[in-house]
Amino acid sequence: MVILRLLLCALLVSPVVSFGQRKEYVELQRDIALLQDQVRSMQTSLNEKLAQLQVLVQQSTDASNKANTAVAVLDAGIRDRLRDQEKSVLGPVAGVGAKLDQFAEDFRALKESVSDMNARMGKLQLQIVDLGNAVKTMQAPPAPPAAGGAPGEGPPAGVSAEQLYQSAVRDRTSGNLDLAMQEFNDYMRFFPATELAPNAQFYAGMIHYDKGDMESAIKAFDLVLEKFPENNKTADAMYMKGMALLKSEQRNAAVQEFREVVKRFPRTDLADKSRERLKALGVSATAPASKSSTPKKRR
Repeated sequence: MVILRLLLCALLVSPVVSFGQRKEYVELQRDIALLQDQVRSMQTSLNEKLAQLQVLVQQSTDASNKANTAVAVLDAGIRDRLRDQEKSVLGPVAGVGAKLDQFAEDFRALKESVSDMNARMGKLQLQIVDLGNAVKTMQAPPAPPAAGGAPGEGPPAGVSAEQLYQSAVRDRTSGNLDLAMQEFNDYMRFFPATELAPNAQFYAGMIHYDKGDMESAIKAFDLVLEKFPENNKTADAMYMKGMALLKSEQRNAAVQEFREVVKRFPRTDLADKSRERLKALGVSATAPASKSSTPKKRR
């Protein structure tokens, strides 16, 4: 009896359990269906956005390609214009450069020709002087000159201006200062009007300077400036006179000479040397402006 009761209870409970499980299964199916709908909706929205994004990317790509094409066309146009301008400019510039080079070459050749002509003129002048002296000797043969003859007398027979000058320069270079001094003095005595007379007077001053006789050197340089104004040794004589004055402790006079070199020959090496000497002496290269004092009115 007990077993029958248990079976009967089991039969009564079984439909209830099956009904509960079926309800939960149905609800689960409904949730799954809703989830699937949501997934399908999200997939559809994602596909639409991807399609829009692809359209935007394609539009951007097209715009970029158009911009690259425009830039390439612009770059090609600029390059063509630059090449045309380069062709139109380089030709005349090259022609001007060639003409300038030719002009510089012609000027250099002209300068060399002028220098050669000046040298020939100097030699010709010496030869003319020598010829004049020879003619004078032939017309009235002078008496044999005594030692230390008076100024203005003719040169000894066989002595030319060029030969005497070159001999004096050679003796000075080799250290025969006394002999060179005598030869330069003879040159200035016999040939005082030649182109090289200022040089002879200047080198006589240099010999005095090298021997330490500053007083005689100053006098010799003064003769260059007084007897031969505006010659090729004017600047040298002024500068060396300043050096001799400086060595003889005549500072103010030396400063004046150096300033005069700077003033009259500002773009020469001697002007640069004069500026260095003035700087070492602690003075300016230009003389200070004189202050004019105005007298006070009496009341």
